[in-house]
Amino acid sequence: MPVERASVTRRVAAPAAALFAIVADPAGHVAIDGSGMLEAAPDARPLTAVGDTFAIAMDREPLGDLPIGKYQVRNTVTRLEPDRLVEWTVGNADRASFGYAWGWELTPVSDTETDVTNYFDWSGLSEERKAAAMLPLIPVTTIERSVENLERFATSD
Repeated sequence: MPVERASVTRRVAAPAAALFAIVADPAGHVAIDGSGMLEAAPDARPLTAVGDTFAIAMDREPLGDLPIGKYQVRNTVTRLEPDRLVEWTVGNADRASFGYAWGWELTPVSDTETDVTNYFDWSGLSEERKAAAMLPLIPVTTIERSVENLERFATSD
């Protein structure tokens, strides 16, 4: 069975609080993604508590991988520790969670540097989906690009 969690860690020259402000704001996710797939975070506001929900408007066409066009995904915060961690489960507005989660974990190294980990975890998939090998295909390069874009976004003037 494939590994159920993919992650990338990088040291970023920014304080954890500044990075958290970006990753706890769904509008920031659109800027961080950089693929053209995430188009908007309608009615986005910073995430402040477990249970907060937010929607992301998506378009798979720019990726050229799945011909499903534009749609919206509803997400629910499952873990949140100010200036340190934000994680959310992914699901559609009209359906329950898909069984996987995205997260950002921030570990301060100093007042001006933070180790940033972006992860994608599908351990919450049902046993039926796991047995059918229906695991999401999220290449590490996608997660790595997100961390690089967060760094660029956070350190640009």
